Amino acid sequence: MNSINIAPVKEFDLNRYLGKWYEIARFDHRFERGLTKVMAEYTQRADGKIEVVNSGFNAAKNAPSRIVGKAKTTSVAGLLRVSFFWIFYSDYRVLALGDDYEWALVGAGNADKYLWILSRTATLPSDTLNTILSEAKSRGFDSDKLIFNAE
Repeated sequence: MNSINIAPVKEFDLNRYLGKWYEIARFDHRFERGLTKVMAEYTQRADGKIEVVNSGFNAAKNAPSRIVGKAKTTSVAGLLRVSFFWIFYSDYRVLALGDDYEWALVGAGNADKYLWILSRTATLPSDTLNTILSEAKSRGFDSDKLIFNAE
């Protein structure tokens, strides 16, 4: 098996990253299983941490789904620590970004278990998506495992 390159971007501007992101695709994992129309919103909190609100639609329950967490910056550019469950933090690695922060490829410390493609818009042009998929593949990710988010 190929090793996975989870090195975050070398330059990262948190203020440009804050705001609403649409999930274009993700690897399957239990936290989002069955969700569609998934979005994440990041806002600066007064205590310096970042509020993280993930939302989507659970078709099986015919109901919206929402979870609020928090994130904190680290000394490494593009590496955040995110928590949705009490004091347990996980790596949130911004692996690649569009020049204008219009898209992001995000992974985690668990290398091949987590991968997301995020966009400022609900859809991405096919050439942009192909660029992101090429980046994921060049880093060793199996892009065939991506589940594309239904709008």
